[in-house]
Amino acid sequence: MQVGKNSRTGKTFEEIDVGDSIQITEKIEDRQLLLYLGLTNDNNPLFIQHDYAKQTEFERPIVPTIMLSGMVTSTVSKYLPGAGSHIRELTLQFPSVVHHYETIHIVLRVIDKRESIHGVTIHVEGRNLSTDELVISGTVIAIPPK
Repeated sequence: MQVGKNSRTGKTFEEIDVGDSIQITEKIEDRQLLLYLGLTNDNNPLFIQHDYAKQTEFERPIVPTIMLSGMVTSTVSKYLPGAGSHIRELTLQFPSVVHHYETIHIVLRVIDKRESIHGVTIHVEGRNLSTDELVISGTVIAIPPK
């Protein structure tokens, strides 16, 4: 199916193999944080106010976990399976916080194909590059485009 001249679709169920993977590396910048806070009207001072964060166990502002989730879901939408896919289930844990200006490395790997739902299970693991701490762990069940 062609939607537009420049549109493309991601990998179909048949084109995906167990073991397929994608890796992304993202540095958390002020611009991303301000866009998130503006779009969601989230005014938690822990996410942006340095003076407030100094008084907490985190000592510095932290990145909202929904932003980290967004990095995972956008990687599914853009690359694996890619355009035209949708997420049926998302299960993520955030064992360590990410502070502003840190860089995280996220690996998504297909670990199962489920013919019954025409979907794939993708394992997610994200690490803070400066500390090597695990910051995201979980799975995504994605339905590739047909």
